Amino acid sequence: MASATSPLSFLISHPQSSKPIPSLPLLKRSRLHCTSSSTTAVSAKHHRRPAEENIRQEALRLHPDCDSKYSAWYEPFPLNEEDPKEKYSLDEVVYRSKSGGLLDVKHDMEALGQRSGSYWRELFDSRVGHTAWPYGSGVWSKKEFVLPCISSDEIVSLFEGNSNLFWAERLGKEHLDGMPDLWVKHCGISHTGSFKDLGMTVLVSQVNRLMKQPMGRSIIGVGCASTGDTSAALSAYCAAAGIPAIVFLPADRISIAQLIQPVSNGATVLSLDTDFDGCMRLIREVTAELPIYLANSLNSLRLEGQKTAAIEILQQFDWEVPDWVIVPGGNLGNIYAFYKGFEMCRALGLVDRVPRLVCAQATNANPLYRYYKSGWKEFNPITAETTFASAIQIGDPVSIDRAVFALKATNGIVEEATEEELMDAMSLADRTGMFACPHTGVALAALFKLRASNVIGVNDRTVVVSTAHGLKFAQSKVDYHSGTIADMACRYKNPPISVKANFGAIMDALKKSLNNGKI
Repeated sequence: MASATSPLSFLISHPQSSKPIPSLPLLKRSRLHCTSSSTTAVSAKHHRRPAEENIRQEALRLHPDCDSKYSAWYEPFPLNEEDPKEKYSLDEVVYRSKSGGLLDVKHDMEALGQRSGSYWRELFDSRVGHTAWPYGSGVWSKKEFVLPCISSDEIVSLFEGNSNLFWAERLGKEHLDGMPDLWVKHCGISHTGSFKDLGMTVLVSQVNRLMKQPMGRSIIGVGCASTGDTSAALSAYCAAAGIPAIVFLPADRISIAQLIQPVSNGATVLSLDTDFDGCMRLIREVTAELPIYLANSLNSLRLEGQKTAAIEILQQFDWEVPDWVIVPGGNLGNIYAFYKGFEMCRALGLVDRVPRLVCAQATNANPLYRYYKSGWKEFNPITAETTFASAIQIGDPVSIDRAVFALKATNGIVEEATEEELMDAMSLADRTGMFACPHTGVALAALFKLRASNVIGVNDRTVVVSTAHGLKFAQSKVDYHSGTIADMACRYKNPPISVKANFGAIMDALKKSLNNGKI
């Protein structure tokens, strides 16, 4: 392994060095691949850091201060025309602009632009697959594009991100007219089973910074309203940092798998007799009175982590831009986060364009879809109805303006899916080897519709974003395959076959199944 003073280690730890960074193949060649006992002895003798030093301490020693070349801050979204200079330090506890609008994290693009697009591509690629703190994380491997001035010692990471982008070969081949370039970005392959980890590492890291270096009022914990996945991510990262977490959940509206995660991680969980929008109103009231930091997507810090999934997609395609990216939409921060990631790479020369974005909503919770179909004339919040895609069961999304901006900027589309459409799409995808969540089913159903109308061409490179792991929503699959969902045909149900424990009965069952083409 490379020593702490080798050129390679220096370049990884000091990205602003004027020396060229090595390519990914050179990085790989520098590592020992032999597994013999002699190699083990050599590795132990020439350790990359002192034996008494952990990787966080090593990172602090190698780069103790932030690089003052790069900076980030909050600005109103959209920009306040009456006060264009309104902005706030990231070290301030602030969620809204003076006018009550949203805030957005802005980066010093001029400073970042002093480096070429090829420099950033090679730097980010050189960090993939390594454990150097904090670059083993898919989020923090892009630290300069996320929170450039946070100390490595303040970062709270579970080495999130780096999720797989897999080729959905059979789904495209057999069910989408032979579509050869269909991909699924599985953001649910993460510590708590959803894409929310990408944003929560950034938010909790910044809270950790504020608590270590008190600026203004003290912080006694971090709180969120949640439909499930946000609470899981928040509780895990707070537990890792030793920070109290407070969670407001709508009673009886999330899966057991989602509920047990914050409970297991030691969060204070309040189950409230209201929906998500009601929980959101209450958590905002509470955080206005108590020194509890608000962790919902109203807080734009989370979007800085979520945007790295877009950059990962570009990396995984060797920096070629896909034609379409389809994202499930609930509170609508994620569609804007994907836009931010793609656009930042375009603006800094890493790529030459951005993909078209599609936001997919459940028909039972579709305020953005209705707004889109009206020609963006007037937005009206709705009371979201129950949907199997429970994490996007939101009728008054906080990030509505952000989402509209992203869709307009990318010539994007909004599509919807009924309960039967999303469950059928999820189950059909499962039959081709996936194990999708209902929210991914919404995005897949949108793809089927847009492919059927030829809006998405058969040869278009298309990425469907899977936001959570199917295991978190196992009950919905049980209900589907048992055929017990009211008013739903469950076309692709596949219940277990009850068979007597004898050879003849088993053979009859197998022959019948084979003749029906099930196996």
